[in-house]
Amino acid sequence: MSEQHAGRRHDAPKPTSLTGLLAQRVRMALADSVTHLTSGGGPKLDYSSPPGDPGLFGPDAVCWKVHADFASMMTGGISALLLQALHPLALAGVWDHSTFRDDILGRLRRTATFISGTTYGNRADALALIERVKRIHENVKGTAPDGRPYSASDPVLLTWVHVAEVSSFLAAHLRYVNPALPVAEQDRYYAETSRIAQLLGATDVPASRAGIEAYLHAMEPELVASDRTREVVRVLMNAPAPRPSMRLAGALIRQAGIDLLPPFAQQLLGFDRFARVRHVLVQPGMRTLAPVMRWALVNGVSKRARRRAAQPPH
Repeated sequence: MSEQHAGRRHDAPKPTSLTGLLAQRVRMALADSVTHLTSGGGPKLDYSSPPGDPGLFGPDAVCWKVHADFASMMTGGISALLLQALHPLALAGVWDHSTFRDDILGRLRRTATFISGTTYGNRADALALIERVKRIHENVKGTAPDGRPYSASDPVLLTWVHVAEVSSFLAAHLRYVNPALPVAEQDRYYAETSRIAQLLGATDVPASRAGIEAYLHAMEPELVASDRTREVVRVLMNAPAPRPSMRLAGALIRQAGIDLLPPFAQQLLGFDRFARVRHVLVQPGMRTLAPVMRWALVNGVSKRARRRAAQPPH
């Protein structure tokens, strides 16, 4: 995702046949389209150095596996944004302090940079990203329409945003990458990623699958689909494709994000009416798209990070 996220085939051998040449050109075009979709989201990070730096987690971490697949992560990201928009205080911060109406792609790109950087970046870059977000959060405060004050630095809100993200990412991974991921590995994923939430200032962060499920169930009474929520949905669903070649894939990923939402969230957002039809149509489409994306992104960020971590330190 982003040139830092997607990556082009810099290290590919030169094709020796017409078929190989055509395949390489298709692959590069797809990689460039994905790069254009997710680039420009904050600081540019060097995932290839310094040699031997494992970052915050290291290559054996479950989050390195879960966050490596572009299609499932984008699907989870859409689902997470929709879920987050149901919380009145979290939404108030986005509404009052974000340019999402005019730059929804920018919002997605910034989120992609943060997730990728804290997962795969070297330790210094990952910690710098976290500090950068904490500084931004200090200025995101105000009063929601219901009169309640909000602050992006509120540990309770930080926990909500975190859980909405990681539960959506893992749900997408289980659906489109590895449905057989053991529960123990799922628990490890939640425990690993809870560190990022805690470093941002979140408290009482659930760190297991059972804990996440209980938390989401407990949060249901606090979630509301307001006019503001519906406007966020409208903007997201009508987001322009950065390139014509991504139009179809973008539409499919958005619908897959809706399909990934928990049933209560789909009902609140009014997406439950055609849920069965969407479920039947979207999943085969995603299972076709995801391998194509994996084929195209042969020098993605996770691969560069693995090479970095495997090198002997200077």
